[in-house]
Amino acid sequence: MRALSVQLENWVLHSVGEEASICSIQRLFGGTSSLVHQLTLQSGGETFDVVLRQFTNKQWLEEEPDLALHEAESLRLASHTKLETPQLIAFDEIGREAGVPAVLMSMLEGTVVLEPENTHNWTNELAQTLVNIHQQDADEFAWSYYTYKDLAALEIPNWSSLTKEWKDAFRIVKGPRPEVRNTFIHRDYHPANVLWLHHSVSGVVDWVNACRGPAGIDVGHCRLNLAMLHGVQVADHFLSAYEKHASASFSYDPYWDLLSIIDILFDPPEVFPGWIELGVTGLTDAIVRERLEAYLVSVLKAR
Repeated sequence: MRALSVQLENWVLHSVGEEASICSIQRLFGGTSSLVHQLTLQSGGETFDVVLRQFTNKQWLEEEPDLALHEAESLRLASHTKLETPQLIAFDEIGREAGVPAVLMSMLEGTVVLEPENTHNWTNELAQTLVNIHQQDADEFAWSYYTYKDLAALEIPNWSSLTKEWKDAFRIVKGPRPEVRNTFIHRDYHPANVLWLHHSVSGVVDWVNACRGPAGIDVGHCRLNLAMLHGVQVADHFLSAYEKHASASFSYDPYWDLLSIIDILFDPPEVFPGWIELGVTGLTDAIVRERLEAYLVSVLKAR
């Protein structure tokens, strides 16, 4: 079975150059809502790698039919940050030429690190990298932040015994939203979307959800992932490092942490399949749920 359709392969080659040829195709893992492949190409005597994302999730496309355009514009804006980010090569918003909505981009060096040797240095670099993203102005960016969950229809999760804590969290997020300056946010910033090379961050990937919004949402989403991966203490280390690097440009408010927690309450928390594909061992669904509850309690205490 072909990894890519002939139509899609032809679109890739046309986008890169008429003399290009495909040497190999490899599926990349870690994501759950789109197909991502690494293509090794040859053109003009040179061999190089590119990344192809196909948007094949029908429900996601129904909700956001401009996904390919969104990621393309996000990559363009991200290229103005101090970070290494994938460079946009081509995109097909509705699949007219590629056969499916798709984005073709350069491939960054590096690998994902989820179980670091030095957690302190790891969280410090994750924080500095996120501060660099948030230094980019996004006033003219077309996509704005919104919550994934309907805050008017929240229900206490049946897998948790923390009834009072969830009620408190719901009351807080339904209350007044802190006034903050919107900036460029990744919207899905967590360790699985950060690449490392020689113990330093080499790039940030997966920009399809980037938008104009509050920095606290990125901080909260990353803290949530760190708490489930490694526990509350690591999430707190990350926050301290972010506050240090951001200095006066950021004022922490637990509101955004609570909103980030609530935004994932579609199903009972579990070990993210991408973590397993990226080599994480030793986690169970029960551990993830216990850590999420402990994190919820710690955030409520921070108010």
